[in-house]
Amino acid sequence: MTQAVFCLAGPTASGKSASVLALAQRWPIEIINVDSATIYTGMDIGTAKPTPAEQAQTPQHLLDIRDPTESYSAAQFVQDTQQLIEQIRARGRIPVLAGGTMMYFNALRQGLHALPQADPQIRAKIDTMAQQQGWPFVHDTLKRLDPVTAARLSPNDRQRIQRMLEVCLITGQPYSSLIEQPGERTATDTFHIVSLEPSERTQLHERIAQRFDQMLEKGFVQEVQQLRARGDLNEDLPSIRCVGYRQLWRHLAGHDTLGQAREKGIAATRQLAKRQLTWLRSMPDRHVIDCLAPDVATRVIEAAAPLMEQREHS
Repeated sequence: MTQAVFCLAGPTASGKSASVLALAQRWPIEIINVDSATIYTGMDIGTAKPTPAEQAQTPQHLLDIRDPTESYSAAQFVQDTQQLIEQIRARGRIPVLAGGTMMYFNALRQGLHALPQADPQIRAKIDTMAQQQGWPFVHDTLKRLDPVTAARLSPNDRQRIQRMLEVCLITGQPYSSLIEQPGERTATDTFHIVSLEPSERTQLHERIAQRFDQMLEKGFVQEVQQLRARGDLNEDLPSIRCVGYRQLWRHLAGHDTLGQAREKGIAATRQLAKRQLTWLRSMPDRHVIDCLAPDVATRVIEAAAPLMEQREHS
């Protein structure tokens, strides 16, 4: 039987954490985090990972499940999430998905597509292009072949740029057109998206800057220092490419002053928010709530109520 899963999405600094914890005060939920950064151990401050006190309010899943040396794919996320949804329901509780990694949401909603396997020769050509011209140039190449996909990616998102350009070159088709049709799905769930989006972009930018400064005050630089001190991490890893971490990593390597790293980190976070909003706008069935409104949590509760109460009485 098809069941609806409540999802709370939104760009960074839109207030998702506070809103989802408000749901936990009302219903017996368990949170599945839809976040490609909070999966990493030792990366707490810069990922705005839920604090121990917040985690104590209700069970939270997919936190601290990978070492920063490891990768985690959308396919792994889908598999883990489907298992967690079943387990949470078996406990008589309600699963709620919350986060800002839109590619994960998309994989759940649309399914996984039968894309071509990696081609070592094409990957080698892309790597050579990157070494000679830089990853922003490779991103521009992807933009010419697939502007829709390129708009969703940072020019420095090496792993995804490489893969999606590779798919374009192998198939001769834009990656975005290949995933327009629903992919293969194994779950019977539907995913009801409530999206926190700003009515005024500049106010979200102010929030992003304030939050970045708060992270610095909490010891973000020291957190990155500890990661560097391990000796087995580098800035090419997906974990260190997370916004904020990459900029502070380069600061500690002597490339930028702390002030420069701060400005670059804030700019990168704003670009991330822009890409997240681009993803969200491709979901016309989402329910939008202004994240700048004073009563955001109340509005989220009202949006969730019909689904939650139906689930409680089913």
